[in-house]
Amino acid sequence: MNSGKRKTKFPYRLCLAGGWIDQPWVSEIYPGSVVVAQIWPTMDFNDRSGLATSSRNVGIKLWGNRYPDGNYEQNARLLFGAENHPGKTYISGSQDHIGLLYPGINKLFYNGGYWPGRIESTIDKEICDWLSDVLWLMPLEPRPQGYDPLKIKHLEKPLIKKLAESGEGCWEAILIKDIVGLGKAMKETFLSWRKILPLTVPDWVMNEMETKYFPNFPGAITSGSGGGYVIIVSEKKVEGAIKIRVRY
Repeated sequence: MNSGKRKTKFPYRLCLAGGWIDQPWVSEIYPGSVVVAQIWPTMDFNDRSGLATSSRNVGIKLWGNRYPDGNYEQNARLLFGAENHPGKTYISGSQDHIGLLYPGINKLFYNGGYWPGRIESTIDKEICDWLSDVLWLMPLEPRPQGYDPLKIKHLEKPLIKKLAESGEGCWEAILIKDIVGLGKAMKETFLSWRKILPLTVPDWVMNEMETKYFPNFPGAITSGSGGGYVIIVSEKKVEGAIKIRVRY
Protein backbone atom coordinates (compact mmCIF):
# COMPACT_ATOMS: atom_id res chain seq x y z
CA MET A 1 0.00 0.00 0.00
CA ASN A 2 1.29 3.42 -0.93
CA SER A 3 -0.38 6.43 0.66
CA GLY A 4 1.95 8.91 -1.01
CA LYS A 5 1.31 11.19 -3.94
CA ARG A 6 -1.18 9.82 -6.45
CA LYS A 7 0.39 8.70 -9.70
CA THR A 8 -2.70 9.13 -11.87
CA LYS A 9 -6.16 10.68 -11.97
CA PHE A 10 -7.70 7.48 -13.34
CA PRO A 11 -10.41 6.15 -10.96
CA TYR A 12 -10.77 2.77 -9.30
CA ARG A 13 -13.83 0.50 -9.01
CA LEU A 14 -15.52 -1.11 -6.00
CA CYS A 15 -17.77 -4.14 -6.47
CA LEU A 16 -20.33 -4.04 -3.66
CA ALA A 17 -22.62 -6.96 -4.45
CA GLY A 18 -23.43 -9.56 -7.09
CA GLY A 19 -19.85 -10.14 -8.21
CA TRP A 20 -19.30 -13.04 -10.67
CA ILE A 21 -22.79 -12.53 -12.18
CA ASP A 22 -20.97 -10.67 -14.96
CA GLN A 23 -19.55 -13.97 -16.20
CA PRO A 24 -21.88 -15.65 -18.76
CA TRP A 25 -21.35 -19.08 -17.22
CA VAL A 26 -23.00 -17.70 -14.07
CA SER A 27 -25.79 -15.44 -15.38
CA GLU A 28 -26.91 -17.95 -18.02
CA ILE A 29 -27.98 -20.16 -15.11
CA TYR A 30 -29.81 -17.35 -13.31
CA PRO A 31 -29.75 -13.66 -14.36
CA GLY A 32 -28.93 -10.93 -11.91
CA SER A 33 -27.15 -7.69 -11.13
CA VAL A 34 -23.74 -6.50 -10.04
CA VAL A 35 -23.50 -3.20 -8.14
CA VAL A 36 -20.32 -1.19 -8.69
CA ALA A 37 -19.13 2.24 -7.58
CA GLN A 38 -16.48 4.40 -9.22
CA ILE A 39 -14.11 5.87 -6.61
CA TRP A 40 -11.56 8.65 -6.67
CA PRO A 41 -7.86 7.64 -6.73
CA THR A 42 -7.26 9.15 -3.29
CA MET A 43 -4.24 6.84 -2.95
CA ASP A 44 -2.46 4.14 -4.93
CA PHE A 45 -4.40 1.05 -3.91
CA ASN A 46 -2.76 -2.36 -3.88
CA ASP A 47 -2.61 -4.36 -7.10
CA ARG A 48 -4.25 -7.82 -7.23
CA SER A 49 -6.74 -6.70 -4.60
CA GLY A 50 -10.07 -6.63 -6.38
CA LEU A 51 -10.28 -2.94 -7.30
CA ALA A 52 -10.04 -3.62 -11.05
CA THR A 53 -6.36 -2.64 -11.08
CA SER A 54 -5.47 -4.83 -14.06
CA SER A 55 -8.25 -3.25 -16.15
CA ARG A 56 -7.26 0.16 -14.80
CA ASN A 57 -3.66 -0.36 -15.95
CA VAL A 58 -4.92 -1.09 -19.45
CA GLY A 59 -6.99 2.09 -19.28
CA ILE A 60 -3.96 4.14 -18.29
CA LYS A 61 -2.11 2.76 -21.33
CA LEU A 62 -5.01 3.85 -23.52
CA TRP A 63 -5.73 7.29 -22.06
CA GLY A 64 -2.77 8.18 -19.88
CA ASN A 65 -2.91 10.24 -16.71
CA ARG A 66 -6.51 11.40 -17.12
CA TYR A 67 -10.12 10.28 -17.07
CA PRO A 68 -11.16 9.94 -20.74
CA ASP A 69 -13.65 12.20 -22.45
CA GLY A 70 -16.53 10.84 -24.47
CA ASN A 71 -19.39 8.39 -24.10
CA TYR A 72 -19.16 6.18 -21.02
CA GLU A 73 -20.38 3.03 -22.73
CA GLN A 74 -18.15 3.44 -25.76
CA ASN A 75 -15.13 3.94 -23.52
CA ALA A 76 -16.05 0.95 -21.35
CA ARG A 77 -16.49 -1.27 -24.43
CA LEU A 78 -13.14 -0.08 -25.77
CA LEU A 79 -11.45 -0.95 -22.47
CA PHE A 80 -13.19 -4.34 -22.34
CA GLY A 81 -11.94 -5.14 -25.84
CA ALA A 82 -8.42 -3.90 -25.15
CA GLU A 83 -8.04 -6.12 -22.09
CA ASN A 84 -9.81 -9.16 -23.52
CA HIS A 85 -7.75 -9.58 -26.66
CA PRO A 86 -8.25 -12.58 -29.00
CA GLY A 87 -6.81 -15.77 -27.58
CA LYS A 88 -7.00 -14.69 -23.96
CA THR A 89 -7.89 -17.66 -21.77
CA TYR A 90 -9.81 -15.83 -19.05
CA ILE A 91 -12.23 -13.05 -20.02
CA SER A 92 -12.21 -10.23 -17.47
CA GLY A 93 -15.79 -9.39 -16.59
CA SER A 94 -17.23 -6.16 -17.94
CA GLN A 95 -18.24 -4.96 -14.49
CA ASP A 96 -14.57 -3.95 -14.11
CA HIS A 97 -14.55 -1.79 -17.21
CA ILE A 98 -17.98 -0.28 -16.63
CA GLY A 99 -17.18 0.37 -12.98
CA LEU A 100 -14.02 2.24 -13.95
CA LEU A 101 -15.65 4.40 -16.61
CA TYR A 102 -19.22 5.07 -15.45
CA PRO A 103 -19.29 7.68 -12.65
CA GLY A 104 -21.33 7.26 -9.50
CA ILE A 105 -23.00 3.99 -8.55
CA ASN A 106 -24.24 1.54 -11.17
CA LYS A 107 -26.40 -1.59 -11.28
CA LEU A 108 -25.47 -3.87 -14.18
CA PHE A 109 -28.02 -6.53 -15.14
CA TYR A 110 -26.60 -9.65 -16.80
CA ASN A 111 -28.58 -12.38 -18.55
CA GLY A 112 -26.08 -14.77 -20.10
CA GLY A 113 -23.86 -12.30 -21.96
CA TYR A 114 -20.52 -10.63 -21.42
CA TRP A 115 -22.15 -7.20 -21.58
CA PRO A 116 -25.08 -6.24 -19.35
CA GLY A 117 -28.49 -6.01 -20.94
CA ARG A 118 -29.34 -3.03 -18.77
CA ILE A 119 -27.39 -0.43 -16.78
CA GLU A 120 -29.00 1.73 -14.11
CA SER A 121 -26.96 4.59 -12.67
CA THR A 122 -27.08 7.28 -10.05
CA ILE A 123 -24.81 10.28 -9.64
CA ASP A 124 -27.11 11.84 -7.07
CA LYS A 125 -24.85 13.83 -4.72
CA GLU A 126 -26.69 12.90 -1.53
CA ILE A 127 -26.67 9.19 -2.32
CA CYS A 128 -23.03 9.12 -3.45
CA ASP A 129 -21.89 11.15 -0.42
CA TRP A 130 -23.87 8.88 1.90
CA LEU A 131 -22.24 5.79 0.41
CA SER A 132 -18.81 7.43 0.71
CA ASP A 133 -19.50 8.13 4.39
CA VAL A 134 -20.47 4.55 5.31
CA LEU A 135 -17.84 2.57 3.38
CA TRP A 136 -14.37 1.78 4.75
CA LEU A 137 -11.52 -0.35 3.37
CA MET A 138 -9.40 -2.52 5.64
CA PRO A 139 -6.30 -4.00 3.94
CA LEU A 140 -5.86 -7.76 3.71
CA GLU A 141 -3.10 -9.70 2.01
CA PRO A 142 -3.33 -9.44 -1.81
CA ARG A 143 -4.22 -12.70 -3.54
CA PRO A 144 -1.09 -14.74 -4.25
CA GLN A 145 0.52 -15.17 -7.65
CA GLY A 146 -0.81 -18.20 -9.49
CA TYR A 147 -4.03 -18.16 -7.51
CA ASP A 148 -6.95 -19.72 -9.41
CA PRO A 149 -10.34 -19.12 -7.77
CA LEU A 150 -12.19 -21.13 -10.43
CA LYS A 151 -10.81 -24.62 -9.85
CA ILE A 152 -13.93 -25.57 -7.88
CA LYS A 153 -17.40 -24.48 -9.01
CA HIS A 154 -20.83 -25.23 -7.59
CA LEU A 155 -23.08 -23.65 -10.21
CA GLU A 156 -26.44 -24.67 -8.78
CA LYS A 157 -29.37 -22.44 -9.68
CA PRO A 158 -30.58 -21.82 -6.07
CA LEU A 159 -27.10 -20.61 -5.07
CA ILE A 160 -26.80 -18.25 -8.03
CA LYS A 161 -30.34 -16.98 -7.42
CA LYS A 162 -29.25 -15.96 -3.92
CA LEU A 163 -26.27 -14.12 -5.36
CA ALA A 164 -28.51 -12.37 -7.90
CA GLU A 165 -30.92 -11.30 -5.17
CA SER A 166 -28.10 -9.78 -3.15
CA GLY A 167 -27.26 -7.47 -6.06
CA GLU A 168 -30.84 -6.26 -6.29
CA GLY A 169 -31.02 -5.79 -2.52
CA CYS A 170 -27.81 -3.78 -2.49
CA TRP A 171 -29.07 -1.40 -5.17
CA GLU A 172 -32.40 -0.86 -3.47
CA ALA A 173 -30.71 -0.20 -0.13
CA ILE A 174 -28.31 2.36 -1.61
CA LEU A 175 -31.10 4.32 -3.28
CA ILE A 176 -32.92 4.76 0.06
CA LYS A 177 -29.68 5.08 2.09
CA ASP A 178 -30.50 1.98 4.17
CA ILE A 179 -27.31 0.94 5.94
CA VAL A 180 -28.81 -2.28 7.33
CA GLY A 181 -30.03 -3.40 3.91
CA LEU A 182 -26.69 -2.49 2.33
CA GLY A 183 -24.73 -4.45 4.88
CA LYS A 184 -27.02 -7.47 4.56
CA ALA A 185 -26.70 -7.52 0.76
CA MET A 186 -22.91 -7.28 0.85
CA LYS A 187 -22.67 -10.08 3.40
CA GLU A 188 -25.04 -12.26 1.34
CA THR A 189 -22.87 -11.79 -1.74
CA PHE A 190 -19.79 -12.83 0.23
CA LEU A 191 -21.48 -15.94 1.64
CA SER A 192 -22.77 -16.81 -1.84
CA TRP A 193 -19.23 -16.67 -3.19
CA ARG A 194 -18.16 -19.15 -0.53
CA LYS A 195 -20.84 -21.60 -1.68
CA ILE A 196 -20.58 -21.12 -5.45
CA LEU A 197 -16.81 -20.68 -5.82
CA PRO A 198 -15.29 -21.89 -2.53
CA LEU A 199 -11.72 -20.96 -3.43
CA THR A 200 -12.69 -17.29 -3.75
CA VAL A 201 -13.06 -17.26 0.05
CA PRO A 202 -10.09 -19.06 1.64
CA ASP A 203 -10.52 -20.35 5.18
CA TRP A 204 -8.33 -17.63 6.67
CA VAL A 205 -10.44 -14.92 5.01
CA MET A 206 -13.65 -16.56 6.23
CA ASN A 207 -12.27 -16.63 9.75
CA GLU A 208 -11.36 -12.93 9.57
CA MET A 209 -14.85 -12.02 8.42
CA GLU A 210 -16.64 -14.16 11.01
CA THR A 211 -14.54 -13.01 13.96
CA LYS A 212 -13.72 -9.36 13.20
CA TYR A 213 -16.34 -7.94 10.86
CA PHE A 214 -19.70 -9.71 10.74
CA PRO A 215 -20.28 -9.49 14.52
CA ASN A 216 -19.27 -5.82 14.74
CA PHE A 217 -20.67 -4.09 11.66
CA PRO A 218 -23.90 -4.05 9.62
CA GLY A 219 -22.09 -5.90 6.86
CA ALA A 220 -18.84 -6.47 5.01
CA ILE A 221 -17.43 -8.09 1.89
CA THR A 222 -13.99 -8.66 0.46
CA SER A 223 -13.00 -6.50 -2.50
CA GLY A 224 -11.90 -9.49 -4.54
CA SER A 225 -11.23 -13.21 -4.64
CA GLY A 226 -8.83 -14.43 -2.00
CA GLY A 227 -8.33 -11.15 -0.16
CA GLY A 228 -7.37 -7.62 -1.09
CA TYR A 229 -9.44 -5.37 1.16
CA VAL A 230 -12.44 -5.82 3.41
CA ILE A 231 -15.17 -3.34 2.43
CA ILE A 232 -16.89 -2.50 5.71
CA VAL A 233 -20.25 -0.79 6.22
CA SER A 234 -20.21 1.50 9.26
CA GLU A 235 -21.63 4.88 10.25
CA LYS A 236 -18.82 5.20 12.80
CA LYS A 237 -15.11 5.53 12.14
CA VAL A 238 -13.33 2.20 11.69
CA GLU A 239 -9.88 2.37 13.25
CA GLY A 240 -7.09 1.52 10.83
CA ALA A 241 -9.38 1.61 7.80
CA ILE A 242 -9.05 3.67 4.62
CA LYS A 243 -11.70 6.19 3.63
CA ILE A 244 -12.97 6.22 0.06
CA ARG A 245 -14.89 8.77 -1.97
CA VAL A 246 -17.40 7.88 -4.66
CA ARG A 247 -16.78 9.85 -7.85
CA TYR A 248 -19.88 11.44 -9.40
